[in-house]
Amino acid sequence: MARSKEPLPGRYPVSFGEVELLRDLDRPDGWMLIRDGVPQSYVDLTDPTYLDFSYTQLMASVIDCLPEGPLDAVHIGGGACTIPRYISARRPGSRHIVVEPDAALVQLVRDQLNLKSVPRLKVRVTDGRAATTALGDDSADLFVLDAFSGATMPVELATVQYMAEIARVLRPSGMALINVADGKGLPFVKRVASSVSRVFPHAALLAEPGILRGRRFGNVILAASSGDLPIEALTRKAAGGLTQARCVADDDLTRLVAGAAPISDGDAVLAPVPPPGLFD
Repeated sequence: MARSKEPLPGRYPVSFGEVELLRDLDRPDGWMLIRDGVPQSYVDLTDPTYLDFSYTQLMASVIDCLPEGPLDAVHIGGGACTIPRYISARRPGSRHIVVEPDAALVQLVRDQLNLKSVPRLKVRVTDGRAATTALGDDSADLFVLDAFSGATMPVELATVQYMAEIARVLRPSGMALINVADGKGLPFVKRVASSVSRVFPHAALLAEPGILRGRRFGNVILAASSGDLPIEALTRKAAGGLTQARCVADDDLTRLVAGAAPISDGDAVLAPVPPPGLFD
């Protein structure tokens, strides 16, 4: 679908602060959305299968392991809708519910980044927990949790109670994908993984080796399902993709998470904050 107008780079006020829209000098149709100095989304408007961020590449590797065909997908955290665009390009006929609490950001993406080009996509302007509560049982094949305030995951979206809501919405063979950021020792990731494991009988963790070993702050992807996960395929995809990563599952994941307490509603938990200068 042709774009109605060229995006305009610059700074834009949104409901919760300000975002900056930057053109990629190496890709004429590549655009980055930055909030509070943190890169939030990257989209290529003519090639939505191009993924610039390593964590979105990992997410795509997991999604590609799902059975062929269109997906009913829920996305908590909208940004520029990178993953919905990818799925719709790879799996025509997919349907998306995108939850984004920042109404002005949604309008900006509509106006500047051609959100209308993504078919069968609905945006709900509300918070993640309220939106999930309103979804029907067994209504989604894929549930993507990629919600951040700056570079910090909201703790209320990391609890056992919220994971149970995600499980309710997913079909028995459906998959949850959760993006978590953490640093040395991965203490927060381990607690989120513990929350996930309390609800889902099958889980896996994907991360670059340097992040997994605690050498640097970065993103970890958790995949979870009530049904079996394609661990062998995930391992191959993670190791052979643009972002070479490890897949930790089964007994290895149990050992990694051992001793980490799950997070419950009301727990006083501080999500990790990236070190100064990480995004400079």
